[in-house]
Amino acid sequence: MAFPGAVPNSVGRLGSLLEAFLAWLGLLVPTLLVLALLRRSATALIALLLPVGIWTHLFGGLLLPGSAPDPRDLLVVQHNVSDENPDPAGTARALADARPDLIALEELVSPALAVYAKTLAPDYPYHAIRGTVGLWSKHPLTGARSIDIKPRQITEPWSRGLRTVVHTPHGAVAAYVAHLPSVRIRASGLASSARDESARLLGEAIAGEELRTVLLLGDLNGTVDDRGLAPLTSRMNPAVRGFAFSFPVALPLARIDQVMARSATVAHIRTLSATGSDHLPVIARVTPT
Repeated sequence: MAFPGAVPNSVGRLGSLLEAFLAWLGLLVPTLLVLALLRRSATALIALLLPVGIWTHLFGGLLLPGSAPDPRDLLVVQHNVSDENPDPAGTARALADARPDLIALEELVSPALAVYAKTLAPDYPYHAIRGTVGLWSKHPLTGARSIDIKPRQITEPWSRGLRTVVHTPHGAVAAYVAHLPSVRIRASGLASSARDESARLLGEAIAGEELRTVLLLGDLNGTVDDRGLAPLTSRMNPAVRGFAFSFPVALPLARIDQVMARSATVAHIRTLSATGSDHLPVIARVTPT
């Protein structure tokens, strides 16, 4: 837990695989506690303070309550709605019921795309869609364009990056919506090279963004501890409160649906109730700094 970077990525990307589930290593502590009690070892009990302290340092802050709301806050929802979602209208209504300012969606395909647009239109009159990603907003949007984050190994048509400007009452925000390539756990390790390349391209696009405040919403197919997302986490602030494990919906083990910000704080993130997707939606409060 203390030095995950010591695990190399050169073989099977084992470092990234460890980092994807880093928080769960804390479950070893109760097991070690039971063994220490069975042995009636005071030394073992004292030694347990080390992993407890490390876990608390790394993840304990996520358990603390969020700060008080700020009038400048943006409430945002991020959701991979799944291209096999059997109830797009119900999904759209559930997201709108949370009353966020922004709703970012991935895996938008026809004919479900038209259903999302129609259902969200009354409360979200502004929207931008590029490829299979989109953003719905209560505030005006301008300058929408695609962001090329397609890795070289993907040869078929593929468009999963969007950049637009949200004109909030407290200033303009550059909003990026992205869906990075999936990763797979195989016998040889973690297959994440396409995801890592896409993260690098997205990081370069954000680095060149001229607006001061930047918001990134997306299914990044990685946790914020995964070094494969370093081109993003080195430039953006992840959530400071909340675990919000979002995938898989049947047994959420990791938050791969992310809300990050530059020149702003993601004060708190949590999941919403399940929809027809294999991901849980996440909702976050973003405070400009």
